[in-house]
Amino acid sequence: MLELKNISFSAEGENGKKEILKNINLKIEDGFSVITGPNGGGKSTLAKIIAGIIKPTSGQIFLDGEDITDLSITERAQKGVSFAFQQPVRFKGITVHDLISLAAGKQIGITEACDYLSQVGLCARDYINREVNASLSGGELKRIEIATVLARSTKISLFDEPEAGIDLWSFNSLIKVFEKMHNTLGGSIIIISHQERILNIADKIIVVSAGDIINEGKKEDILPELLGKSKAACKVLVDNMEGE
Repeated sequence: MLELKNISFSAEGENGKKEILKNINLKIEDGFSVITGPNGGGKSTLAKIIAGIIKPTSGQIFLDGEDITDLSITERAQKGVSFAFQQPVRFKGITVHDLISLAAGKQIGITEACDYLSQVGLCARDYINREVNASLSGGELKRIEIATVLARSTKISLFDEPEAGIDLWSFNSLIKVFEKMHNTLGGSIIIISHQERILNIADKIIVVSAGDIINEGKKEDILPELLGKSKAACKVLVDNMEGE
């Protein structure tokens, strides 16, 4: 179980320090959780704090009862925390096969590596020996990165807006990947997302706005209210445009 206690984060802005997260308290157990909310509300900052990319200004983070607040991203990875960036990293000179083996923590065979690629909707023979460099599109890199998370099979699999920059076909494939992870891998899958189709396969939805958790609970309790607010906001926008 992942537990955040009194997590706050401030950063320097144009007018001095800006409080981005405010005393966050959150428990995430095994299952599929989606963190959602308006842009600029603190979702990605929260994800980076969980992964160890940035340190909170105050508060503590526990993984299965162990305080990991001061651990680096590498040390957290060794404890079982995986993080998939919104914009995947490119690795010149490293092949896709190499990258999947590194993620798995051991040298794996071509067949096993190809299986991970197939799970994310890539034709394995076209990618297994390619370099992870600028010749790959953003969507291809995103799916390869998700394949590395599958290969690691960690306690916490964290994805920051995995749908960003991918086409509709890739998104449909992505949903199937997350459904399969949800059903077979165990552990905690945490996704930062606005997408209704991703929200629809969650066990738990956490709504973050202006640095606070303003709502959390089962999908059945949270999603109808979220969708109602979204439709109401769209109607106001349309009405304003028609009135101009």
